[in-house]
Amino acid sequence: MLRRYRSGVPALLVTGAYAVAVVAAAVVAPATGELGPLWWPTLLAGADEGATATSPNVLVPLLAGAAWAWGLWQGLRGPLAGPPPELDRDTRLLRQVLYASAASTPLALVLPVWPWWAGVLTTLMTAMSVVLFQPVLGDSLQPAGFARAVGLLGYGGTAVLEVLDVLGLPVPRVLSVLCALAALLWLALILRAQRGDGRWRPATFRYGVAALVAPIADGAVGELLGGVASVYAYAPAATGVLMVIWLARTAHELADPRPRPSRSEPAPAEPLPSQPVPSQPAPAEPFPSQPVPSGPAPSGPVPTEPPAS
Repeated sequence: MLRRYRSGVPALLVTGAYAVAVVAAAVVAPATGELGPLWWPTLLAGADEGATATSPNVLVPLLAGAAWAWGLWQGLRGPLAGPPPELDRDTRLLRQVLYASAASTPLALVLPVWPWWAGVLTTLMTAMSVVLFQPVLGDSLQPAGFARAVGLLGYGGTAVLEVLDVLGLPVPRVLSVLCALAALLWLALILRAQRGDGRWRPATFRYGVAALVAPIADGAVGELLGGVASVYAYAPAATGVLMVIWLARTAHELADPRPRPSRSEPAPAEPLPSQPVPSQPAPAEPFPSQPVPSGPAPSGPVPTEPPAS
């Protein structure tokens, strides 16, 4: 399986190291009572004050860590092994933007300090993918103009709102909700076009659908919990791995080797001509070695030579 992907071995090493660290933190937590080393790399948040190493406080982070480990493997393994296809400029740029977006999502959640300008750049990077998706998907993206408009409204508007928030200007909540809905609508249009395109596998489309539904489910869970500080309130953050997987797989499969016909397969038959082929004249018979006498043929019997004595 490792040889199936271009970066299978490094991906397995990094994923294995992360999994070992998470399991070790889960084993040590009941003995030491320290939940920080377990919660931070799995729930992407520090442990609450007074939180003890109960079964939910250990098992829930373990499940979240398994999801992030799967995301690391999906993202780091790279495209399928084999000769890469020739990619045009727009496709190469789209792959680079998708990889950068996939890396920035968990990085923003893990780093203790994430400057505001880094968040704006990340949002603008996603807005760049809105422009690059259109030429790569071609006629599969319909309606293309509407998709680009709602994508730029969703991500470009979010970047503007972040700058206004930093400047201390009041931002109506309805604008934030409008940008979020526009971003979700753009993603739905991209997924519909991706499903009809032959370059992506059905699993990638399903990850995208899950990433589309996850923010809605997270918002519903957050409203139900009502700001309760517990392990269950932090668990929905692990659903962010779905978007990371979709971004990485979308970039991977753009560079997967294209299927080529096997040498053992017979060559395709030449197509029949559309017009009937004119028949060729029969070849002329060769000339006889002896001259043929002209004139009327003799009416009597043909004389024969006597046998040699």
